[in-house]
Amino acid sequence: MESVLAVVLAGGKGSRLEPLTRDRAKPAVPFGGAYRIIDFTLSNCLNSGLRKMLVLTQYKAMSLDRHINLGWRGYMCRELGEFIDVVPPQQRIDEHWYQGTADAVYQNIYTLEKERPQYVIILAGDHIYKMDYLQMVNFHKESNADVTVAGLRAPARDSRHYGVMQTDSEGRINGFQEKPAIPRTIPGDERHILASMGIYVFTARFLFEQLCLDATRPDSAHDFGRNILPAIVDTHRVQVFPFQDENRKRDAYWRDVGTLDAYYEANMDLISVDPLLNMYDQRWPIRTYLPNVPPPKFVFAEEGPEARRGEALDSIVCAGSVLSGGRVERSILGANTRINSFAKVEDSILFDGVDIGRHAKVRRAIIDKGVHIPPGIEIGYDHDHDRARGFTVSEGGVIVIAKADGVEHFLEAEQILS
Repeated sequence: MESVLAVVLAGGKGSRLEPLTRDRAKPAVPFGGAYRIIDFTLSNCLNSGLRKMLVLTQYKAMSLDRHINLGWRGYMCRELGEFIDVVPPQQRIDEHWYQGTADAVYQNIYTLEKERPQYVIILAGDHIYKMDYLQMVNFHKESNADVTVAGLRAPARDSRHYGVMQTDSEGRINGFQEKPAIPRTIPGDERHILASMGIYVFTARFLFEQLCLDATRPDSAHDFGRNILPAIVDTHRVQVFPFQDENRKRDAYWRDVGTLDAYYEANMDLISVDPLLNMYDQRWPIRTYLPNVPPPKFVFAEEGPEARRGEALDSIVCAGSVLSGGRVERSILGANTRINSFAKVEDSILFDGVDIGRHAKVRRAIIDKGVHIPPGIEIGYDHDHDRARGFTVSEGGVIVIAKADGVEHFLEAEQILS
């Protein structure tokens, strides 16, 4: 893998995840309590033997930049040619932002060429999955392809979210539709499509040629899925690589947590008895930045119907958290959270530093970093009331409280008036 350069696209706005992306890029959104979304792609790189990574950022990148500096730079040795570099927009072309995924790579083409790779693997930094990229690179070499695209079977009803591929009997792509309303399904299976995962292995010289050619086309959106791939499937060897899951489960696991409900459901799966995503696989570890905080603590074990008990059931509780006489069920608690006496948290995701006041009740909610919920407040029990408070309510009925100024003051004022 020394001849392979990984380019991680991490600059999307993530507008469908607002308000969680109000102050941070989508790849920097916490996931599973201890992790950020981008940790899964970066862990795949490290576990696959990739030691040269460029992370291309754009919108609200400060949190992402800080996370990579704290948690990831220590794995690389510059003296051995290893690196993980966060690259902000260079605005080399007319001083504009990236116009598409291909334009993001094109505007950094000088940085790529400087490393003189033989192969370039293009990755998205906002998906949850485990994958050995070494297998895909070897497949690309053995098939003598110009481009190899990772693909998986997906429901045809979700075609608007994917690039849809058609292949011949040897796995060569001969058709590509970008997010079609009426897709071409898998032959013999009208319910499923062959979907692109947005993961591409290019022979480096071919990539540079295609990026330069695409940049000259004024009618192009400068996107891999919309423009570059459809333009070359008839003239060059473009292969599909069937997604091989490193999760060791029966069904391949890959999630685009691009909406609040998809994000919520993917997190909630982690607390099941046998989750689809195995976070405890020592053979394929997911790495991240872990703060220097004490272990979680559970205090008060009184008996009786009105007793205080610090306990968590079917939940993930991260380091530094204190359950001080409060009860947590089917929830994920980030680092340094605190659940005070007689409080109850159900089916919820709490980011780092959340404080739940005494006697407060929280149900089916996502609460952002550092938010304080005053004593006695109920959240998630009356959606109309929650909307009136200014909280976001997803289509699936999940309450989202952002780390915006004034949340605590509003709730405290409401408590006083009541």
